Amino acid sequence: MKKFFSIKSLLALTICLVTISCGKNENSQEATNAKISSMIARSDSLLPNYRYVDLDSILSSYNLAKDYNEEMLRMQSNMQNEVKRHENSLQSLATTMQNKLQNNGYLSEASLQADQQQYADMQNKAQRAVAALQSNFENTALMAQKTVNDSIVAYIQEYNMKKGYDAIFFKAATLYINPALDITAEVIEGLNARYNKVK
Repeated sequence: MKKFFSIKSLLALTICLVTISCGKNENSQEATNAKISSMIARSDSLLPNYRYVDLDSILSSYNLAKDYNEEMLRMQSNMQNEVKRHENSLQSLATTMQNKLQNNGYLSEASLQADQQQYADMQNKAQRAVAALQSNFENTALMAQKTVNDSIVAYIQEYNMKKGYDAIFFKAATLYINPALDITAEVIEGLNARYNKVK
C-alpha cells in the first residue's frame, strides 16, 4: 500500500511540475512576444526623424503628373503633324515650280518671281507657326512641371504636419538611405486620393 501511495504521489508531483512548467512556458512565450513587440516599437522610435521619397516613382504614379504627361504627348503629336503639313505644302509648291522650270512653264520672269515669293511667304508662315507651337509647348510644359512640383511640395508639407518629421528628402539627393525610411507609397496614395477628389 505504501508503494502504491508513493507511485501515486510521484505521479501527482510529476503532473504538478509539468503544469507549472507549461505555465512558465506560456508566461515566458508571452514575455518573449511582449519583448519583441517592445523592441519593434523601440526600433521604430530609434529610426532617425526624417524620411525620403523617390520623385521618379511619384512622377510615374501620380495621376496629375500622368495626365499632364499625356497632354504633353498630345501637344507634341499635334506639333509634329503641323510641321509635317507645312513641309508637305512647301514640298508640293517646290515640286510644281521645278516641273514648270523643266517644262518651260513660266511664260515670264514675273510669274517665276511670283511663285518664288509665294514659296518664301509660305516658308516664313510655316516657321512662325512652328515657332508659336514650340513656344506654346514649352510654356505648357513649364507650367505643368511647376503645377506638379507645387502640388507635391504642398501635399508633403500637409502630410508632415500630421507626421512631424524633421526632414523629408528626395532619394536622388542621397548616396544611400535606409529603405525603412521610404514613405513614397504613402505619399503617392495621398496625392492620388486628393487629386481624384478634386478631379
